[in-house]
Amino acid sequence: MPLYKTITVNDHTTAYIWKIEEGIDTLSEGISLTSHCQKRVDGMKSELHRRGFMSVRHLLAEAGYTDFDLYYDTYGKPHLTDGKHISITHSYTFSAIIISDQEVGIDIEKQRDKILRIAHKFTPFEQYKTLANVDAVIRKLTIVWGAKESLYKLYAQEGLSFLKHIDVQDFYFDHAQTTATITYNNKQSSYTIRFIEFEGFTCVYGY
Repeated sequence: MPLYKTITVNDHTTAYIWKIEEGIDTLSEGISLTSHCQKRVDGMKSELHRRGFMSVRHLLAEAGYTDFDLYYDTYGKPHLTDGKHISITHSYTFSAIIISDQEVGIDIEKQRDKILRIAHKFTPFEQYKTLANVDAVIRKLTIVWGAKESLYKLYAQEGLSFLKHIDVQDFYFDHAQTTATITYNNKQSSYTIRFIEFEGFTCVYGY
């Protein structure tokens, strides 16, 4: 399938989402990998992970880049050789990247009831228990998790805690955005969080 969605966040930030329906052979067509990334793909035991990895290379192509324009620092954070900022995510049958002139992070999550069992590990769960039904709680918690995951990728500092250091302000679903703060090592920084939901998945990005 071609590109699922393109999101123009602002004049210098764009997100791209791919729905992964192709097999690995189709996804490999026309894509050249660095020797490092080829070894990574060859070492992946999961077909789903291989397909996710290769779909990201198609998203890079949509944005005008190749695998050779991408590199990773010692924290595992991706960078582009032209100095633009990039964040990458994939989950099951969707993948996404976001590219910007400023620091950005993106995350895609499948909406699953499993999140109810781990909510206490990443957010003050009590504030969401008043929602009308379980589905609403799952949706909201998935957005909160995605927001924290995207900011964790953006910040890329060892020791950063979802529960202790990242705070996401409560929000309304129809607003499709909120704000968040990271308080870490005596520094506080604020971010805009936006989210979209589709086909049982949630995509969240922060900048």
